[in-house]
Amino acid sequence: MTDTRYLVHGVFWDAELSGPGSKPAEAGPSGGVHPVMRLQDPDGGVTGLALEAGTRLGFRVPTPGKRCLGHHKVHGPADRDHVLCAARAYAVKGSQCERCFVVDDSRLIHDFHRGGRVPPGLRAYLMQPHWLYIATFAGGASKVGTAADLRKWKRLAEQGAVVARYVARADDGRVVRLLEDMVTRDAGLPQQIRSAAKAAALTGPVPAVGLDTLNSRLAGGVRELLAGVGGGGFEVVDEPWIRPGLSDAACAPAVRHAYPHELSTGTHGFRIDSLSGSIALARLDGADLEFVVNLGQLKARTIVFGDHGTDVPAVQESLF
Repeated sequence: MTDTRYLVHGVFWDAELSGPGSKPAEAGPSGGVHPVMRLQDPDGGVTGLALEAGTRLGFRVPTPGKRCLGHHKVHGPADRDHVLCAARAYAVKGSQCERCFVVDDSRLIHDFHRGGRVPPGLRAYLMQPHWLYIATFAGGASKVGTAADLRKWKRLAEQGAVVARYVARADDGRVVRLLEDMVTRDAGLPQQIRSAAKAAALTGPVPAVGLDTLNSRLAGGVRELLAGVGGGGFEVVDEPWIRPGLSDAACAPAVRHAYPHELSTGTHGFRIDSLSGSIALARLDGADLEFVVNLGQLKARTIVFGDHGTDVPAVQESLF
């Protein structure tokens, strides 16, 4: 990989690659699915770099800014194409250029339940069963969210939840998003927690017992709310999500330090000890301190792998 420039597509809890023609598959924590950093090489090939405990990442960021990651065309529940950006343009909307953003099927998902029109393939995807869940993160922040049947477990693994429970199984994506909006309106649970907030919380996670109690209480309240909803199209469920073992160390109570450098520039090097979503618990060369590194910041950036290290900052561990 040395001297080759790779475009980072992000961290995915998926053993399969997301290149053109790939087919997504669901699996649980014992189903052979592992986290990978997806990388696009200069020829347009997409590969996955495994991110297991003990993996060492050394890289530099040779150029500023972000590049477009392309767009998706959805043909059905388990059939989609990832189309790389032909222009290799700079990203102007998140991780996409203007053209790729406009033609991306995925952006239409959020208006489907409000009567928005979608192409036939995306409609077939949205008409599969969906799950409504309540997720709680390391600092106690909680949210309501949805997951398609084929991504039931992986969705929460990629989000970096510490504990979560499924509260409803809906017949399709329209019904589940109506329920999601209702929970936000009536129970006050947001639908998004910022990545930066998740990373900050992992510098001092709340004990798991407290998070589980909080999540159980919130999920119970949502189930009561759902039980009073008229009409059909869904059933109330009580099912825990099983967190991947690789995330356990990152989610355990401990005093850590935020990674001292921005990943948008410079050279970096560290060893991954644990991974929660796209956020790594890492150690720097020559230091016993633990640092929280948000690998999500590398999405849409170009990196070059090499024997690089991160300078150990002048920090002192807590005396308590």
